[in-house]
Amino acid sequence: MSDIKPINPVVKQVLELGPTVLFFLIYLKIKEDTFVIAGTEYSGFIVAALVFVPILLFAMGVLWHLTGQLSRMQVFTAFMVIFFGALTAWFNDERFFKMKTTIVYGLFAALLGIGLLRGQSYLAYVMNEMMPMKSEGWMILTRRLCAAFAVLAIANELVWRTMSTDAWVKIETFGFPVALMAFLMWQFTALQGYLITDDPEKDA
Repeated sequence: MSDIKPINPVVKQVLELGPTVLFFLIYLKIKEDTFVIAGTEYSGFIVAALVFVPILLFAMGVLWHLTGQLSRMQVFTAFMVIFFGALTAWFNDERFFKMKTTIVYGLFAALLGIGLLRGQSYLAYVMNEMMPMKSEGWMILTRRLCAAFAVLAIANELVWRTMSTDAWVKIETFGFPVALMAFLMWQFTALQGYLITDDPEKDA
């Protein structure tokens, strides 16, 4: 932990959220255009998705340089973006990039679910040092977040299969992250009673 370098919270947020916002802006700019690359015709959405990959990697590289670390979730997300971005380009099919979100949320739900079946909270393993909480609280939060990720995975499938690409991009960029953030804030507030503080009488 001593190798972690401090970073301005605003800079951290820009590096974490900036690539997604840039993807959205690039998509808005070129969504009606068609590009011919190496003799193959690509839609504006696919080009925006491909441009998103180096933008994300650059932001992660800067974040790693400034802090000396990357979370497992960030590394996993980057791998998924690269993998499904490559499939999108290879098959010239935007559905692969849209399915990425379903698989990411689905895997998170599955991992948390596996832990629950084993009577464990993998969230506690990852976050307990950052936010000490009683084991009962971690189990409650893990169950709820597992369900939330499963709902988001299903919601993404419904959105990209039944709505326009425009609608999916907007919901993917803003709708899902805002919904997840609001859910987490609600849960942290609801589970305040399980937090471990420095007051032994309050924790008893």
